[in-house]
Amino acid sequence: MASHKILVIDDSKVIRMRVQDMLPTGNFDILEAKDGLEGLRLIREERPTLIMLDFLLPKMNGWEVFQNIQADGSLQSIPLVVMSGRKEEVTEKLPEPFEYFEFIEKPFEKDELMQAIKAAMMKARKRPNTAPAAAPAAAGGGVGSEEVAALNARIQSLEAEVATLKKQLGQVVAFVRQKLA
Repeated sequence: MASHKILVIDDSKVIRMRVQDMLPTGNFDILEAKDGLEGLRLIREERPTLIMLDFLLPKMNGWEVFQNIQADGSLQSIPLVVMSGRKEEVTEKLPEPFEYFEFIEKPFEKDELMQAIKAAMMKARKRPNTAPAAAPAAAGGGVGSEEVAALNARIQSLEAEVATLKKQLGQVVAFVRQKLA
Protein backbone atom coordinates (compact mmCIF):
# COMPACT_ATOMS: atom_id res chain seq x y z
CA MET A 1 0.00 0.00 0.00
CA ALA A 2 1.23 3.48 -0.84
CA SER A 3 2.27 5.70 2.04
CA HIS A 4 0.91 8.92 0.49
CA LYS A 5 -2.20 9.84 -1.50
CA ILE A 6 -1.66 12.61 -4.01
CA LEU A 7 -4.69 14.12 -5.71
CA VAL A 8 -3.98 15.72 -9.08
CA ILE A 9 -6.86 17.96 -10.19
CA ASP A 10 -6.30 18.98 -13.80
CA ASP A 11 -8.49 18.84 -16.89
CA SER A 12 -5.45 17.79 -18.95
CA LYS A 13 -4.85 14.03 -18.98
CA VAL A 14 -1.30 14.82 -20.16
CA ILE A 15 -0.55 16.83 -16.98
CA ARG A 16 -2.10 14.16 -14.74
CA MET A 17 -0.01 11.44 -16.42
CA ARG A 18 3.12 13.64 -16.39
CA VAL A 19 2.83 14.21 -12.63
CA GLN A 20 2.33 10.48 -12.07
CA ASP A 21 5.40 9.69 -14.19
CA MET A 22 7.54 12.22 -12.28
CA LEU A 23 6.79 10.80 -8.83
CA PRO A 24 8.88 7.93 -7.42
CA THR A 25 7.14 4.60 -7.98
CA GLY A 26 5.73 2.71 -5.02
CA ASN A 27 5.55 5.64 -2.61
CA PHE A 28 2.43 7.36 -3.88
CA ASP A 29 -1.15 6.48 -4.63
CA ILE A 30 -2.19 8.92 -7.35
CA LEU A 31 -5.82 10.02 -7.44
CA GLU A 32 -7.00 11.98 -10.47
CA ALA A 33 -9.81 14.45 -11.06
CA LYS A 34 -10.55 16.10 -14.40
CA ASP A 35 -12.66 18.98 -13.03
CA GLY A 36 -13.10 21.00 -9.86
CA LEU A 37 -16.29 19.31 -8.67
CA GLU A 38 -14.78 15.84 -8.93
CA GLY A 39 -11.61 17.14 -7.26
CA LEU A 40 -13.48 18.64 -4.31
CA ARG A 41 -15.46 15.41 -3.87
CA LEU A 42 -12.23 13.37 -3.82
CA ILE A 43 -10.62 15.80 -1.35
CA ARG A 44 -13.51 15.31 1.06
CA GLU A 45 -13.81 11.54 0.57
CA GLU A 46 -10.16 10.49 0.31
CA ARG A 47 -8.37 13.10 2.49
CA PRO A 48 -5.21 13.11 0.35
CA THR A 49 -1.81 13.91 1.85
CA LEU A 50 -1.13 16.38 -1.00
CA ILE A 51 -3.31 18.25 -3.49
CA MET A 52 -2.06 19.45 -6.87
CA LEU A 53 -4.66 21.92 -8.17
CA ASP A 54 -4.89 23.45 -11.63
CA PHE A 55 -6.35 26.95 -11.57
CA LEU A 56 -8.37 26.74 -14.80
CA LEU A 57 -10.83 23.86 -14.53
CA PRO A 58 -14.28 23.01 -15.91
CA LYS A 59 -17.41 22.77 -13.71
CA MET A 60 -15.71 24.43 -10.71
CA ASN A 61 -12.50 26.40 -11.24
CA GLY A 62 -9.38 26.12 -9.11
CA TRP A 63 -10.14 29.39 -7.33
CA GLU A 64 -13.49 27.98 -6.14
CA VAL A 65 -11.89 24.69 -5.08
CA PHE A 66 -9.23 26.70 -3.20
CA GLN A 67 -11.95 28.71 -1.42
CA ASN A 68 -13.74 25.51 -0.37
CA ILE A 69 -10.49 24.11 1.02
CA GLN A 70 -9.83 27.34 2.94
CA ALA A 71 -13.36 27.39 4.34
CA ASP A 72 -13.02 23.90 5.82
CA GLY A 73 -10.63 23.83 8.77
CA SER A 74 -10.15 20.07 8.41
CA LEU A 75 -8.86 20.51 4.84
CA GLN A 76 -6.62 23.55 5.37
CA SER A 77 -3.74 21.47 6.70
CA ILE A 78 -3.41 19.42 3.49
CA PRO A 79 -0.35 20.60 1.54
CA LEU A 80 -1.39 22.32 -1.68
CA VAL A 81 0.45 22.95 -4.93
CA VAL A 82 -1.39 25.31 -7.28
CA MET A 83 -0.53 24.82 -10.97
CA SER A 84 -1.10 27.18 -13.86
CA GLY A 85 0.41 28.05 -17.19
CA ARG A 86 -0.05 31.73 -16.36
CA LYS A 87 0.98 32.89 -12.91
CA GLU A 88 -0.93 36.17 -13.29
CA GLU A 89 -4.22 34.19 -13.22
CA VAL A 90 -3.32 33.01 -9.74
CA THR A 91 -1.88 36.29 -8.43
CA GLU A 92 -5.01 38.09 -9.64
CA LYS A 93 -7.02 36.12 -7.07
CA LEU A 94 -4.32 35.31 -4.51
CA PRO A 95 -1.61 37.96 -4.11
CA GLU A 96 1.96 36.88 -3.39
CA PRO A 97 3.66 35.87 -1.21
CA PHE A 98 1.80 32.55 -1.18
CA GLU A 99 1.89 31.82 2.53
CA TYR A 100 0.11 28.48 2.86
CA PHE A 101 0.49 26.86 -0.56
CA GLU A 102 3.12 26.52 -3.26
CA PHE A 103 2.79 27.62 -6.87
CA ILE A 104 4.32 25.85 -9.87
CA GLU A 105 4.14 27.19 -13.40
CA LYS A 106 3.31 24.78 -16.22
CA PRO A 107 5.11 23.21 -17.93
CA PHE A 108 7.42 22.00 -15.17
CA GLU A 109 10.22 19.49 -14.81
CA LYS A 110 10.60 16.73 -12.22
CA ASP A 111 13.03 18.73 -10.02
CA GLU A 112 10.63 21.70 -9.97
CA LEU A 113 7.74 19.42 -9.05
CA MET A 114 9.66 17.80 -6.20
CA GLN A 115 10.76 21.22 -4.85
CA ALA A 116 7.16 22.50 -5.05
CA ILE A 117 5.87 19.46 -3.13
CA LYS A 118 8.51 19.90 -0.41
CA ALA A 119 7.75 23.63 -0.14
CA ALA A 120 3.99 22.97 0.05
CA MET A 121 4.55 20.48 2.88
CA MET A 122 6.69 23.00 4.79
CA LYS A 123 4.09 25.75 4.33
CA ALA A 124 1.27 23.45 5.45
CA ARG A 125 3.14 22.69 8.69
CA LYS A 126 3.46 26.42 9.43
CA ARG A 127 -0.27 27.02 9.01
CA PRO A 128 -2.12 27.66 12.28
CA ASN A 129 -4.77 25.06 13.05
CA THR A 130 -8.21 26.57 12.43
CA ALA A 131 -10.22 23.34 12.51
CA PRO A 132 -12.18 24.28 15.69
CA ALA A 133 -13.53 27.39 13.93
CA ALA A 134 -15.17 25.17 11.31
CA ALA A 135 -16.81 22.90 13.90
CA PRO A 136 -19.86 25.12 14.68
CA ALA A 137 -20.83 25.18 10.98
CA ALA A 138 -20.67 21.39 10.84
CA ALA A 139 -22.76 21.10 13.99
CA GLY A 140 -25.43 23.30 12.40
CA GLY A 141 -26.04 20.78 9.64
CA GLY A 142 -23.88 22.32 6.95
CA VAL A 143 -24.48 25.09 4.50
CA GLY A 144 -27.42 24.97 2.10
CA SER A 145 -27.05 25.40 -1.66
CA GLU A 146 -28.95 28.72 -1.47
CA GLU A 147 -26.41 30.03 1.03
CA VAL A 148 -23.54 28.88 -1.17
CA ALA A 149 -25.12 30.56 -4.20
CA ALA A 150 -25.62 33.77 -2.20
CA LEU A 151 -22.01 33.66 -0.99
CA ASN A 152 -20.74 33.02 -4.52
CA ALA A 153 -22.79 35.98 -5.78
CA ARG A 154 -21.35 38.13 -2.99
CA ILE A 155 -17.83 36.98 -3.86
CA GLN A 156 -18.35 37.93 -7.50
CA SER A 157 -19.70 41.31 -6.44
CA LEU A 158 -16.70 41.92 -4.17
CA GLU A 159 -14.28 40.80 -6.89
CA ALA A 160 -15.88 43.30 -9.28
CA GLU A 161 -15.55 46.04 -6.65
CA VAL A 162 -11.89 45.16 -6.10
CA ALA A 163 -11.23 45.26 -9.85
CA THR A 164 -12.88 48.69 -10.05
CA LEU A 165 -10.86 49.95 -7.09
CA LYS A 166 -7.63 48.64 -8.63
CA LYS A 167 -8.43 50.46 -11.86
CA GLN A 168 -9.24 53.68 -10.01
CA LEU A 169 -6.07 53.40 -7.94
CA GLY A 170 -4.08 52.94 -11.14
CA GLN A 171 -5.65 56.09 -12.55
CA VAL A 172 -4.84 58.05 -9.38
CA VAL A 173 -1.23 56.83 -9.44
CA ALA A 174 -0.92 57.77 -13.12
CA PHE A 175 -2.35 61.22 -12.38
CA VAL A 176 0.03 61.79 -9.46
CA ARG A 177 3.00 60.66 -11.56
CA GLN A 178 1.94 63.02 -14.32
CA LYS A 179 1.73 65.95 -11.90
CA LEU A 180 5.10 65.10 -10.34
CA ALA A 181 6.85 64.83 -13.70
